[in-house]
Amino acid sequence: MAHATRGAGTTGAARRGRVPHGKGLIAGHVAAWTYALLLLVPLYYLVVSSLKDNQRVLTDPFGLPTQWLTDNFVRAWELAALGPALGSSALITLGAEAISLLLAFPAAYGLARSGGRTAAVVEKVFALGFLIPAFAALVPTVLLAVELGMFQTRAFLVLFLPATSLPLSVILLTQFLRTIPAELEESALMDGAGRLTVLLRVYLPLSVPGVVTVAILNFLGFWNEYLFSLVILGPDPDLRTVQVALPSLTSAVMVQYGILSAACLITLAPVYVVYTALQRRMEAALVEGAVKS
Repeated sequence: MAHATRGAGTTGAARRGRVPHGKGLIAGHVAAWTYALLLLVPLYYLVVSSLKDNQRVLTDPFGLPTQWLTDNFVRAWELAALGPALGSSALITLGAEAISLLLAFPAAYGLARSGGRTAAVVEKVFALGFLIPAFAALVPTVLLAVELGMFQTRAFLVLFLPATSLPLSVILLTQFLRTIPAELEESALMDGAGRLTVLLRVYLPLSVPGVVTVAILNFLGFWNEYLFSLVILGPDPDLRTVQVALPSLTSAVMVQYGILSAACLITLAPVYVVYTALQRRMEAALVEGAVKS
């Protein structure tokens, strides 16, 4: 009887313990789906607007188009010269991305495996980069580009943009590399591996999720950069990026919102493709690490 009573008490406690968990799970699902809908509403508005004329966009903003004006995408491509703009953005973004990772990863490795006050001071120096607003560095950057003879060149942006991303990249990668056991490095060094081999063969495979996270953040920042691209590259259609090309579709007389929405979707497509590909790689690395552990 006592055993049955204890069993019933245990079952009742277990049930009582599951009730808050179930309510929390439902609340979490509701919050997640609500947030997803809040993100989908602007995207839905952008998609349906890209297939309408101005009258339908203004009178029925969230309604489906009565006529599917796919010609808006063709006109947006031609009017904003999106072909050269996409190529320019891709060249600058990929070049700056490569330089950022090549500089940030070794720097993060050095900080993660260094101790003492010097490493702490260097890390704080990197953190100071968050305090410098972009517009404050605009004039010195333009003067530097002119002095180097690289004004109105994509090469200057490829070399300059990594400097804007290094503070965040180094700090994030440093914190991630500190989670990797130092015993792995010591074992590799005892086996005769050099520092470069340890960096590439030990730390890089284990830090793929962190590297991919930094790569995604940098890609979004470089692709969406507007201020320096506008000032450094100027209005030349052969040099300007997509973010500079999009405002060319606006007019002081009348804005064709359907064409502008179509152009925005075209510029968002590469971001979606890159984000999806890198996100899957990051998830695969996380699952693989969890299985191995």
